[in-house]
Amino acid sequence: MSTLPAASIFLCILFLLPRLGKVSAADHAAGRTIPTRGTCNNTCGTIPVMFPFGTGFGCGHPYFARYVKCNAGTLQFSTGTGIYTVSSIDYPTSTIVVVDPLMSTCSSMQNSGSFSLDRMSPFTLTGSNIFVLLGCSTTSPVFDPSEDLCDTGSGSRVCSGLYSCKGVNGIGLPQNAPTSTCCVYDSLMGIGSGYSLDLPKLQCSSYTSIYEFGDEGDPMKWKFGISLQYNDSYYTTPCKDCETSGGLCGFAGLDESFSCICRDGVNTTTNCFGHG
Repeated sequence: MSTLPAASIFLCILFLLPRLGKVSAADHAAGRTIPTRGTCNNTCGTIPVMFPFGTGFGCGHPYFARYVKCNAGTLQFSTGTGIYTVSSIDYPTSTIVVVDPLMSTCSSMQNSGSFSLDRMSPFTLTGSNIFVLLGCSTTSPVFDPSEDLCDTGSGSRVCSGLYSCKGVNGIGLPQNAPTSTCCVYDSLMGIGSGYSLDLPKLQCSSYTSIYEFGDEGDPMKWKFGISLQYNDSYYTTPCKDCETSGGLCGFAGLDESFSCICRDGVNTTTNCFGHG
């Protein structure tokens, strides 16, 4: 078997070293791989994506990138209890609506998992959410009379509406079942972030959240999902300048410092004027 002469190997090394050095220096300066052309977009599926959110690594604000990502055209929200689909974002009011795939609705009820919101996250529950626990045991702590955890006033109408749905069969109850196993969970009001809805501990089969009543008398028209308020104080002047120049705000480096991502694939620390 033939081998390369030592002189040829030496010349190959001399040829490659400058290129290896350039890659290493660039990687070291960036700290990690940063977005290039096409990796940051202003939409995910049909949802417009604007700062502080982003569609990939290095896009948007690093604090939000831990929670919201675009995966195969679906914008997703992650917490300690699972991954949820973002159905809408309202930028003027700084709110997003997320949907738990296992959460019950009028048309489909099933055993649900728990839901949690990290205490340190930039998200809090809005006051428009009506959380309802379904198929609860009669020994559930939510029915403890000394705790007063369920809304027995207007909440009873919500329970009656949900139990009138055909989907209630999915949690083992007949349509129009007695509402004694249903609880509109009052303790969620005003808790903000850092809450965990632990269904096994509460001895309930399922839960749902209603953030808007399209027609209060028709539960098929209610809007199901979890409405979250996000902290919009991260929107800075450099980011505004970047967006004005046609760029997308992102971050780069080990220190996750601000980066303006331009349409030609260039990342700058200021704006994209002169970069297409």
